[in-house]
Amino acid sequence: MTEDMKRIETVLDEKVRPALRAHGGEIAADRLEDGVLYVKLLGQCAGCPSADLTNETIVEAELTAALPDLVRKVVAVQAVSDELWEQAKRLLRDHHL
Repeated sequence: MTEDMKRIETVLDEKVRPALRAHGGEIAADRLEDGVLYVKLLGQCAGCPSADLTNETIVEAELTAALPDLVRKVVAVQAVSDELWEQAKRLLRDHHL
């Protein structure tokens, strides 16, 4: 892990993850390219209708404030989490749909 990603992880641990975890969510930093941090919202945050708002008001606000020299923008990469796929499979299997 690069030094830049370590700095990002520290801010995520201290400022972002506690707020997301309070709602059953999680976040993973995917990559940093030219000041744009790509993240994956996981858990209850994955696919949530408020995910874009969460990204703007919590994730991007905290990271750009704490690391203005490193992060200019945060983009949430939309993907279905492995956890959500497993839930869907269980529902289909257990309910014989």
